[in-house]
Amino acid sequence: MSKRLPETVAHVRITQQSWQQGCIEGEVRAASYQWQFQWRFRQSQLVVEPSLGRALILEPLGRFLERSDYQLEPGGDYQFKVRAEL
Repeated sequence: MSKRLPETVAHVRITQQSWQQGCIEGEVRAASYQWQFQWRFRQSQLVVEPSLGRALILEPLGRFLERSDYQLEPGGDYQFKVRAEL
């Protein structure tokens, strides 16, 4: 029997978006953690605050944003899976 990898669903809400400035802002929740993020897609720069648990979400959130940035809209709620138990 194969052992399943742990996974946690992360919930993303987009709060601001500016194509002119090349920036998407929002919040992400996973398990008991909550972060604010700013994705400057022209520079491929992702800033996540606060620092508590940031290492757990930074890479998976970055992959999600790179894959989905043109489909994301302010006020929209999205989710993706993190291959870890948070």
